[in-house]
Amino acid sequence: MDITLLVLAAGMGSRYGGLKQLDQVGPNGESIIDYSVFDAIRSGFTKIVFIIRKDIEDAFKEHVGSRYSDKIAVEYAFQAIDDLPIPFTVPEGRTKPWGTGQALLAAKDVVKEPFAAINADDFYGKNAFKYTADQLKKLTDNNVADFCMCGFDLNKTLSDFGSVSRGICSINVDGYLTDVTELTKIEKLADGTVVNSAEGEAISKLTGEEVVSMNMWGFTPKIFDYLTDMFTSFLEKQGTEQKSEFFLPFAVDELIKSNQATVKVLNSHDNWFGVTYSEDKDIVVENIKELIAAGVYPEKLF
Repeated sequence: MDITLLVLAAGMGSRYGGLKQLDQVGPNGESIIDYSVFDAIRSGFTKIVFIIRKDIEDAFKEHVGSRYSDKIAVEYAFQAIDDLPIPFTVPEGRTKPWGTGQALLAAKDVVKEPFAAINADDFYGKNAFKYTADQLKKLTDNNVADFCMCGFDLNKTLSDFGSVSRGICSINVDGYLTDVTELTKIEKLADGTVVNSAEGEAISKLTGEEVVSMNMWGFTPKIFDYLTDMFTSFLEKQGTEQKSEFFLPFAVDELIKSNQATVKVLNSHDNWFGVTYSEDKDIVVENIKELIAAGVYPEKLF
């Protein structure tokens, strides 16, 4: 069965200061994207689609996409600030695209099969891809869309160097997502206690075992129909603003609460890695070394 990995990479040029400066975290110069693609291939994904911007197309294909083109089908879709439904136009002065929901919509003409959507710069791990791939092959759409999400244990997604924002998931007894609550300042204290200390909120203690969303979603193509209508509604309300964004998690939350979709929650219980702070990179490098030593990854990926 064909399943696709959709990689949200339109923001890479600005975040990394140029594609040639992709952070190298593996022993042979591998980036986090390399590990995601490697895990996707061995989990049974049959195609990779990168969502990028037109202005980084040549550099991205040269430095990223070309590395895998002889291993798996690779295609591209493009997020653009002016890719809007009629009659909407970009408000004067706006320079940024419209968020992850719009980014996903950019792939509607390229992706016709069940797919997973991930962030380009997050390390999800072998099991997350395996569990998601297996679930994608089971998804069916009836009156209610059938989706999934791979969650992670909160204490395996924290940084030692500062606070992070995380979406805390509420899950029913059948294992389906009912709500995602965004906490904006989660940190691990010196004694190991995990707390949310967002400004203006009472400090609350967390167990660290909460399931959090790290934007690893599984969808059928039905998501594009929903997002098309929801993006139009978003633009009607916020389309004249300079910095408003149509966020994918908010869209999924709305679909769940309106009974238009169900989202099965998977949990890999593996560590999630990301470079939230510059100091995090050294820890990512060390963790990957340990995974290679344990035989989870080869010394050289591609």
